[in-house]
Amino acid sequence: MSGERGALVRELRAVLEDFARDGLDYLPRAAAPEAEPPARPTPARPTLDAAGELAELRAELGDCRRCGLCEQRNKIVFGEGNPEAPVVFVGEGPGAEEDRSGRPFVGRAGALLTRMIEALEWTRDDVYICNIVKCRPPQNRDPKPDEIATCRPFLDRQLQIIQPRVIVSLGRPATSTLLGRNVAITKLRGSWQEWNGVPLMPTYHPAYVLRQYNRETRQAVWDDLRAVKERATAAPHATR
Repeated sequence: MSGERGALVRELRAVLEDFARDGLDYLPRAAAPEAEPPARPTPARPTLDAAGELAELRAELGDCRRCGLCEQRNKIVFGEGNPEAPVVFVGEGPGAEEDRSGRPFVGRAGALLTRMIEALEWTRDDVYICNIVKCRPPQNRDPKPDEIATCRPFLDRQLQIIQPRVIVSLGRPATSTLLGRNVAITKLRGSWQEWNGVPLMPTYHPAYVLRQYNRETRQAVWDDLRAVKERATAAPHATR
């Protein structure tokens, strides 16, 4: 091995002497391989606030043709109000005035609901109002189970986005839908229930109050709404 090493040294010395004769007094370093440019980070999807998420959900609903209610409707009634409302009022379905305007609870029953909300020292802009179906059932009939099932994911998502402190279900169809079982509103109203961990207060629909406009009915709804106001102002609002 020592002989081979000596021969290698002699060859290297000869090469260096040739370089010296040619005027080179150093050996250039081999260029380092070019580093690949770092991958550009994928832009993170901006976090939307509740208003943005509701707008996205409305866009997803689009010009909905998912069930037969689309055949006779004029306008979809998605819902309106404060995207971060402490209280959400959930009704049954749009009526004739709502179908024309595209806004929930703007007819006679809506005017009564507005007065109820204002009696609690809130405005419609402080709360959120929607229905279990977004299109008017013909002749204001109760929504059919398949119609409710089709619209249900949009209702659930609205509630998940808003994260209210309290939900108020107005009437039997809304209460039955949110609780997942058929209920008698006359027996259940005024008793606290729960939807996905959120306190839920069943009460009479304003249309029923108009039909049964007596002291007993009005007092029952007022008692329910006072309990809602107390619960909503006492409970911490969920953080997003």
